[in-house]
Amino acid sequence: MKKYKVGIIGATGMVGQRFSLILDKHPWFDVVCVAASPRSAGKKLKDAVAGKWKLSEPLPEAIGELTVYNAEEDIEKIASMVDFVFCAVDMKKDEIKALEEKYAKAECPVVSNNSAHRHTPDVPMVIPEINDDHIEIIPAQRKRLGTKRGFIAVKSNCSLQSYVPAIAPLMDKYKVTKALACTYQAISGAGKTFESFPEILDNVIPYIGGEEEKSEIEPLKIWGKIEGDVIVDATSPAITTQCLRVPVSDGHTAAVFVSFENKPSKEEILEAWKNFKGAPQKLDLPSAPKQFLNYFTENDRPQAKLDRNLEGGMAVSIGRLREDTQYDYKFVCLSHNTLRGAAGGAVLLAELLAAKGYFD
Repeated sequence: MKKYKVGIIGATGMVGQRFSLILDKHPWFDVVCVAASPRSAGKKLKDAVAGKWKLSEPLPEAIGELTVYNAEEDIEKIASMVDFVFCAVDMKKDEIKALEEKYAKAECPVVSNNSAHRHTPDVPMVIPEINDDHIEIIPAQRKRLGTKRGFIAVKSNCSLQSYVPAIAPLMDKYKVTKALACTYQAISGAGKTFESFPEILDNVIPYIGGEEEKSEIEPLKIWGKIEGDVIVDATSPAITTQCLRVPVSDGHTAAVFVSFENKPSKEEILEAWKNFKGAPQKLDLPSAPKQFLNYFTENDRPQAKLDRNLEGGMAVSIGRLREDTQYDYKFVCLSHNTLRGAAGGAVLLAELLAAKGYFD
């Protein structure tokens, strides 16, 4: 695989910082430029994040020496330097939507961590193990945008990454009819640390703005299909969610309940999880976990503190599978929200796009 030159748009935020760590010494991707808001532009990245670095590992030295470009004013310059960009900006949704389209129209592909284009009908929203075929909509998107290389691809909301992968292997054979998911979400999902979010200590906040709507709607696009020049959402299963913010640094946990048209046995569910592989595993992508879904037999697992970093934070952990009195089954899931759920998921998507030739 050739080396691709990449940029990080929104490099000073928490997800942008995570991109720097993941991409440092990546075998396929070489970070050659970073961009952020006007107040950071012109500084070296290490100076722009001084006093604002939120991760436990330090900023990689080489990336820290890069001069920060203006994410909005230097689009043509950035596009001339890179093969594609990762986008993780903190702006209003309509501003993000316009910004990402400007990069795409400058013939610079965008792999986005943002939510702005998740419901654009010809923008693929991809969990690479589940709906890798959705990237085939890109030629239709290019036609709409009037581009030859430029396009936008997005990853889904971080909370979905914990429970949608566990449901996906059961969809076709056993016909999931309805699902309930209560998510217990880490503070890094809000870009916070315990130092910057003292009100979460000894507390649970039972509301995360917009999160429940995303959690109920986005899976239906992931399970949808391409029809003509658009992705048409699936009409089932029926999904309801509640999303709570909890005093955990990293790792979103979900309590999941599911019912089926063809109820499987517990053994059949465990076998489906154990054997599930997607395109990343089949293509042996650099960031792909060898075992995507991992089942723990212990009653007190998975735990965020113990299991969020499984396979570099890119695997999903599952436990406590048992029959339920209202639904057919219930179980608990866990994923690392800034790795699998954010920057890592976007890097895996970029690896899939690179392997399929979409950056060439």
